[in-house]
Amino acid sequence: MNDHSTCSYNKSIECTVAQCAYHSACDNYCTLDKIKVTTHESNPTMSQCTDCSSFSAKKN
Repeated sequence: MNDHSTCSYNKSIECTVAQCAYHSACDNYCTLDKIKVTTHESNPTMSQCTDCSSFSAKKN
């Protein structure tokens, strides 16, 4: 069981990418205050065309 009282995360940013250094160890949220969403397309039309450029891989 997770003790959320000792965890800090941003309830406005949900995240399920556990491999990210900013992913909360307590729940599926981001620990950053804000994120930057970018695209690799000139005219994005689907969510697959966007990326979280705030992502940073966890260090082992």
